[in-house]
Amino acid sequence: MIGYIFRRFFSALVVIFGVASLVFLLIHIVPGDPLEVMLGETASAADREQLRHLLQLDLPLLEQFYQYFYALFHLDLGTSLFSREAVWPQLLQRIPATLELTLASLLVAISIAFPLGTIAALKKDSGWDFTAMTVSLIGVSIPNFLMGPLLILFFSIYLGWMPVSGQEERGAIILPALTLGSALAAILSRMVRASLLEVLREDYIRTAYAKGLSLQRIMLVHALRNAMLPVLTLIGLQFGTLLGGAVITEIIFSWQGVGDLTIDAIKKRDYPVVQACILLISCSYVLVNTLTDMLYGVLDPRIRLQGK
Repeated sequence: MIGYIFRRFFSALVVIFGVASLVFLLIHIVPGDPLEVMLGETASAADREQLRHLLQLDLPLLEQFYQYFYALFHLDLGTSLFSREAVWPQLLQRIPATLELTLASLLVAISIAFPLGTIAALKKDSGWDFTAMTVSLIGVSIPNFLMGPLLILFFSIYLGWMPVSGQEERGAIILPALTLGSALAAILSRMVRASLLEVLREDYIRTAYAKGLSLQRIMLVHALRNAMLPVLTLIGLQFGTLLGGAVITEIIFSWQGVGDLTIDAIKKRDYPVVQACILLISCSYVLVNTLTDMLYGVLDPRIRLQGK
């Protein structure tokens, strides 16, 4: 198990290095000059060069790349080009809001997907199955940037039940969580259905029925437990997707999280902040997937023995 964990962490470090390199190169290749945003188009060439030298943007790209990784190695994410404040405090201020939204969305997805997928599996090829899968298809088809405004129009403007945006009012997290969680619930419910259908055909399930066990006990103790491995993998993979999808959702609902900070930094061409935000989201995605791989290896010994 120790060897399996070591291999997973080493792979994660390689991926994080590649992501960090790609983030740096993309940010510096994308058209746009932060000096124009800071000084305006009417600034003189001398002022531009002076500020460029002060911000060390006049250094060769390779040297900037070296300094970037040197700072990362020392857990230094740099200083904002605009506020001249360290990036770490800005991130730490926004992380709780994004994490709260992501966990709430995951809770919404699980609460919808497991009952929906279980009913669809138990009532295979029935009206219940057709209805559940139709709802799932609709959830997958509607993107976040459309689902969010639709929920605002119906629940906030038409019914007046929920706040339109912000995170100060009571119940403000419900609509953003529904926006993010609905797409994941659609995918997850189909996986729950497929996994349960496969497990319900196994001999030990038929044996449990023959012993006279109740349907509730068979589903909870035997079927769902053994169907959880692929579902758990999907939850881990989609958790990173929720973090990425939160960028759009936070803008729609004025949710002051990492996504909102990322978009604001992109508009200003604030390289250090953009790099830090994207790196945080990417590393979170890699970390969650790595932990999922490890948990998968704990639950199924065959996985961790494959690399031997």
